[in-house]
Amino acid sequence: MSEEKIKTIADTVKLFKIYSDYTRLRIIDLLVNKEYCVQDIADNLETSQSAISHQLKLLRDLNVVKTRKQGKQVFYCLRDNHIKEIFLIGYSHVTKCK
Repeated sequence: MSEEKIKTIADTVKLFKIYSDYTRLRIIDLLVNKEYCVQDIADNLETSQSAISHQLKLLRDLNVVKTRKQGKQVFYCLRDNHIKEIFLIGYSHVTKCK
């Protein structure tokens, strides 16, 4: 196996780890349909802004979310439809297999 393929598989493992955390999945669920600022995410999930910021940094580092700045506020949305599709396929699988 080539080094490039090994690195790509390792990066894919990192991506799937994103989906193994309850808070991160809840953030992704919120961002499926629209963008939110950190405070709005924290309010919706009833958790601290610092906890949300920590999770968003991980999501940013793995290219799951992207940001848009408006004044002093930073808004987050999903980077692309792949993230949304992976989430929705997993969600659909769980709901149909009950």
